[in-house]
Amino acid sequence: MQNRYHCLVVDLMHESLLPMLSQASIEADYRPDIKRGEFEQIADKYEIMVVRSKFFFDEELLSYCKRLKILCRAGAGVDNIDVNAAEKKNIIILNAPEGNRDAVAEHTVGMILTLFNKLHKADAEVRKKIWDREGNRGYELKSKTVAIIGYGYMGSAVAERLSGFGCRVIGYDKYKTQYSNSFITECNMQQIFAEADIVSLHVPLTEETRFMINKNWINSFEKNIWLINTSRGEILLLRDLVESLKQGKIKGVALDVLENEKLNTMTQQQSEAFEYLKNCDNVLFSPHVAGWTHESYVRINEVLIDKLKKTLSH
Repeated sequence: MQNRYHCLVVDLMHESLLPMLSQASIEADYRPDIKRGEFEQIADKYEIMVVRSKFFFDEELLSYCKRLKILCRAGAGVDNIDVNAAEKKNIIILNAPEGNRDAVAEHTVGMILTLFNKLHKADAEVRKKIWDREGNRGYELKSKTVAIIGYGYMGSAVAERLSGFGCRVIGYDKYKTQYSNSFITECNMQQIFAEADIVSLHVPLTEETRFMINKNWINSFEKNIWLINTSRGEILLLRDLVESLKQGKIKGVALDVLENEKLNTMTQQQSEAFEYLKNCDNVLFSPHVAGWTHESYVRINEVLIDKLKKTLSH
């Protein structure tokens, strides 16, 4: 490859990205409005691409990327990239979970506190001149046991944030061991099922994790639990969530992500589940913004550029 690299940016990014790329001797074409047909016509010109979530880089789309060496995902998850197909073409995938881990952690804690103190319900009522103190009596996080499922960048940041609340934090990660520290105690799933009051999900979306949070999984808990999902919506089956809420097995749920986030394309079953959830006082939504702060918008760029420089220097 030549000394000056060519990069295609296909999603809307913070304005800091282009000067950073230029300083790294990378010529960038910024095309956040590009359509798939246009992309296919010009994809073979670039050694580097930066994507957020516009395209799914499957084997077919990657076939147009004849010169592609590095595919940068501006965020944590790489579920919109066929990793196996990219590896077959010797394409290096870079992502930036370090860039929004703090944002996700703070959002997760905020969701827990909002659920426990019924802040969303209380705010809506006061705006209607309803002053119901008893109906908005909350719970304290202190003395509760919080289980973190998935102890990567996000899970570890959440554990650290919870350390000041006087709660017990336990964790399970199928692919990690010996990570107990002052913030978290490593456990197996049997211990999680037995002890958790609150469960916070921080696993990537893979074929293994798709809809792993279902009725059987939820019913394995000895206690009725609060559930927080700031990872990926497709790991949680909405119809089973509804059933668990109706039965009281889930005491409350906070969802930053949904099984289908294109709300106007929901199936009938998804729509029915959503209609139920949106009318529940013990359900809290946000629109996939846990990692989407003003600070993380810039930090993701910084992380990607740093990784790009290191990769290109090898």
